[in-house]
Amino acid sequence: MRRAHRGRLSANIDMVPMIDVIFQLILFFMVSTTLIVTPGINLMFPVSSTSEKVAMTKMVVTVLSRDEIYLNRENVDIPKLTARLAEISKQDEKEPIKIQKTIVVEADKSVQYDLLIEVLDALRKNGYKGINLRTRSVPGAK
Repeated sequence: MRRAHRGRLSANIDMVPMIDVIFQLILFFMVSTTLIVTPGINLMFPVSSTSEKVAMTKMVVTVLSRDEIYLNRENVDIPKLTARLAEISKQDEKEPIKIQKTIVVEADKSVQYDLLIEVLDALRKNGYKGINLRTRSVPGAK
């Protein structure tokens, strides 16, 4: 004869509420991390109807005026920019794989032409051949 096991408790745990909570936490952190605002420099880029998309690099030179030139986030002047680029070039020479050195130059549209030429000269003296000038694209242009 078989006996019925009365009084035996079920040991099943319902995982659905826990999965829902975890999913909501993941969504919360994904959304909240995209809303972090970092300080920056307000630039008014020149407009170009023939601008092309280029890959971003780790090196960015931002030119606002003769007193405000930034290499990534470091405030430099022209001689210090040349010195810092020379240091970076020496570090890059130690790399086993040689790649073309590229850099993005961002300049406000009110920057004088001779200052921009000085910055470009400093870049080319230190071996930067792929120099990308950042612009704003015209709405509706391809």
